[in-house]
Amino acid sequence: MQRSIQAALEQWRVRPQRKPLVVLGARQVGKTYALEQFGRRSFSASHIINFEQNPRFGDVFKGSLEPDRILQELALVQGRPIDASTDFVFFDEIQECPRALTALKYFAEQMPTLAICAAGSLLGVHLSDVSYPVGKVEELKMMPMTFEEFLLAGPDPALATHFQKLSATNLPSEAVHGVLWREFTIYLAVGGMPEVVAAFQSLRSDLWGACEEARKIQERLTTNHLADMAKHCGKQNAMHLERLWQNIPAQLSRDQSGSAPKFAFKEAIPGLRGYERMAGVIDWLQAAGLILRHPIVNSGHLPFAAHAKENFFKLFVFDTGLLGALSRLPMANILRQDYGSYKGYYAENFVAQEFHALGWQTACWREGQAEVEFLCEHEGWAIPVEVKSGQVTQSKSLASFQAKYQPPCSFLLSGKVPRGQAGGAKRHLPLYMASKLWS
Repeated sequence: MQRSIQAALEQWRVRPQRKPLVVLGARQVGKTYALEQFGRRSFSASHIINFEQNPRFGDVFKGSLEPDRILQELALVQGRPIDASTDFVFFDEIQECPRALTALKYFAEQMPTLAICAAGSLLGVHLSDVSYPVGKVEELKMMPMTFEEFLLAGPDPALATHFQKLSATNLPSEAVHGVLWREFTIYLAVGGMPEVVAAFQSLRSDLWGACEEARKIQERLTTNHLADMAKHCGKQNAMHLERLWQNIPAQLSRDQSGSAPKFAFKEAIPGLRGYERMAGVIDWLQAAGLILRHPIVNSGHLPFAAHAKENFFKLFVFDTGLLGALSRLPMANILRQDYGSYKGYYAENFVAQEFHALGWQTACWREGQAEVEFLCEHEGWAIPVEVKSGQVTQSKSLASFQAKYQPPCSFLLSGKVPRGQAGGAKRHLPLYMASKLWS
């Protein structure tokens, strides 16, 4: 499967003054696969040091953290020499050996020619009791597969190529929109976890059978994430993490306005009330990459942080497929676009994922009764992006924001059939084009 991170990895490889690279992301979003493929494709030899599969690799780091000694002993353990000038070294599941994370500092200082990367559980790395090599490593964040990557993994390469050429001024025809909307609906149900996508695509000739298999894997992945919480956070904290994570979909039915509501702390975790007592739990889930925290601001001016409150935000699940599994919403309902009380939130969760994968700075705007789901920072402006799950595209809130703050442009994402447009201040795009605002 083609992942957009491959281009970023290649840019890192040819950078003259590169530092060791740490790839961050939730468990099972494809970090290991991407780095293994990168090593095989771009280097004469690659060495995968998996600390979970082979604990003997961890023993190497019990001594000094001298890079020369470490490479020599790693080579002896794996039975192959390592050439620091030409080879690729990949520390996988690095949370199982925290001292290997610390060692990256010394590789940066003493062996800058070595191409060395690391990846592992975000939660494990976040809670490690060793010092993180701040300033000595580069970081890349990896999310579940985006809609574009889902198309690239599909059976029709021409459709993926066509999608890549779309832009705010080059919209799909009505016929192509129908095909893309069908794939988009499937993506909302399947999500972007690579194992789920691979299983679905291999069985998609039998749509319902493919969906059934995808949901089984989604449920197993949610269980794996909960087990990871228990492993790194202890039983009591893991129970709080689990309850809050599973409570996110349950909160969605509180607001029938078609927009995701502000996160309510009351009753989210029995016995815990107020942001102060839940802040640590929320921070852990965010550090693990399992939730997307979306601040709510009361101004259309930048920076967003100046107009946000620490306890005033929305929470999204990091993958729409796992959102369906957590909420126990049947695949058939999602494919029929029958989301019940989750209508609107599903579309908003998708847009949040796409923006987060692109690394965009975003917030939600609320002033009085007006609300715009997303503000995106772009070229010194806060650009409003309204999200509509259906084909109704009237938006008083968007008009209110435009009148008050006069941004150079605004966007409305919906399920409406696209019509030709030549730019303009207000631009209507299909929901699945959330990643195409500036293209």
